[in-house]
Amino acid sequence: MVTIAGNVGMMALVHTFSSLHTPMYYFLSSLSMVDISYSSVITPNMLSHFLSSKKSISKSISFLDCAVQLYLFCALGCTEAILLSSMSYDRYVAICHPLHYALIMTKKKCFGLVLYSSSISFFQSVVQTSCVFSLPFCGSNLIDHFCCDILPLISLSSSHSLHCEMVSGVLIAIFGTYTLTTIFLSYVFIFLLIFRMTTTQSRQKAFSTCSSHIICVSTYITAVFFTYLRPYSGRFNIQDKVASVLYTAVTPMLNPLIYSLRNQEVKRLLVQTLHLAQCSQESTVLQATTKPRHVHQIARQRSLIGHCGEHISIALESSGSVLYATAYDAFHCTW
Repeated sequence: MVTIAGNVGMMALVHTFSSLHTPMYYFLSSLSMVDISYSSVITPNMLSHFLSSKKSISKSISFLDCAVQLYLFCALGCTEAILLSSMSYDRYVAICHPLHYALIMTKKKCFGLVLYSSSISFFQSVVQTSCVFSLPFCGSNLIDHFCCDILPLISLSSSHSLHCEMVSGVLIAIFGTYTLTTIFLSYVFIFLLIFRMTTTQSRQKAFSTCSSHIICVSTYITAVFFTYLRPYSGRFNIQDKVASVLYTAVTPMLNPLIYSLRNQEVKRLLVQTLHLAQCSQESTVLQATTKPRHVHQIARQRSLIGHCGEHISIALESSGSVLYATAYDAFHCTW
């Protein structure tokens, strides 16, 4: 619920306020959408497993559901990684080329980057899922994990699975290298420019622009690479499962909090939204609802305004058959 509320709130803020209609927040709203989908694929099933007994039927999953979960898991995980690398490129352009930022990061280019990250991720997920579920599973059907992941499923196969391991390893290496290279080069140029800045204020502003992204990238990439880019021992130990929880459940929950708490513009608009909601609620409480009246009674009320002194203000609004009246300082008035 925290993940859904935080990411939906971030998307609502970006959609509502025109000052947030920029490439940075467009990528952020796209990341929130991916986080909602990503956590929805894994977290409900994971929680039911943790809360149920050892031999509970809720811990079982059908063959088709496992295939769908693996497909979405691989696709959305890869989408988030590539999207984070696109966000690092956006930060590079904003800091290193601020005068050309609007010309470089156009709406068409931002949409193309999001579409590219999604399409290529879902395509590679088709390859990995097809490869894994083409293997025969004639032995144990006990998955040593809280979700259907590539490595635990490969270890269940009753035949030689070297080709699947090679396909998964090559794809993970390709996309991992692309993501790391893009992020690394972007921040190398950013930091080189920051170190050349003469004023402390300019450096602080530049660091604050990319600090939220650095925290999110570090949390997600570290957990993913710890799980997949190291020799597999044949079973998922407790460290692997903790790392999986970190990038499937914790990171989607923390992303909107990190961006909202460390971004002054988002904090300002969030406080403004809460203040407007509070004022709207208070004005609703002050309204007095009266019964419908005849036309000549309403006219009589309006004619009395002139006899109540200059400090009297009576507002009449008609909404259907309900009449709302609000009066201030009417103690001199005789109705």
